[in-house]
Amino acid sequence: MRKNIVAGNWKMNKNLAEGLELAKAVEQSLQNTKVNCEVIIGTPFIHLATVAQTIDTSVLKVSAQNCADKVSGAYTGEVSAAMVASTGASHVILGHSERRAYYHETYDILKEKVLLALENNLTPIFCIGEVKEEREANKQNEVVKAQLEGSVFNLSAEDFSKIVLAYEPVWAIGTGLTATPQQAQEIHAYIRSLIAEKYGNEIAENTTILYGGSCKPSNAKELFANPDVDGGLIGGAALKAEDFMGIVTAF
Repeated sequence: MRKNIVAGNWKMNKNLAEGLELAKAVEQSLQNTKVNCEVIIGTPFIHLATVAQTIDTSVLKVSAQNCADKVSGAYTGEVSAAMVASTGASHVILGHSERRAYYHETYDILKEKVLLALENNLTPIFCIGEVKEEREANKQNEVVKAQLEGSVFNLSAEDFSKIVLAYEPVWAIGTGLTATPQQAQEIHAYIRSLIAEKYGNEIAENTTILYGGSCKPSNAKELFANPDVDGGLIGGAALKAEDFMGIVTAF
């Protein structure tokens, strides 16, 4: 059975004290609520060790927002997958559209990052999705196909079954625009069909595919009701415990 997951991506927000406060607030809410999904928070690098060692990671899992495409060495400012794993984090967000756009991460760079994450027993939350011009040209299917083929379809079936996918329509991130539940379902089903083609039906059925892109308490229930939408990768709404829990409880 594939997992339902709600993962928060804090991006470059919250200093350490604020981050710790938010993590504790989410953890406390989870302990007082019966939830039907796995819950993850993606904190900035400097928060990881403190947060992972302060909260109960069996209740609330911790993710990095990135890792390096190198094992170690003279790469000033970079953080390796092994370093991320050593903090107690269990997940890492890779291929986010902001990393692709602002930091020019290519398919090959992301391929390396995914391999290193898996080598260090981290679960990659691998992001794919099209920009506005591509959606308007009706090219969303070929874009997500190329992104999968470029960075994760090189994996063995065993390794592929360890990753989580997140479909993010780039035009909906932080814009207030959201894919309609029907649009989300259509492309999630298409992504699952590509996985089935490559790895067979069983792996396709067991792959968790999250939706990311202006998902909030008011629309989460409708999005998550789709058979191929297995949760969300949440940006802005993950920065307030109450909003984030509103999405978690949509399951």
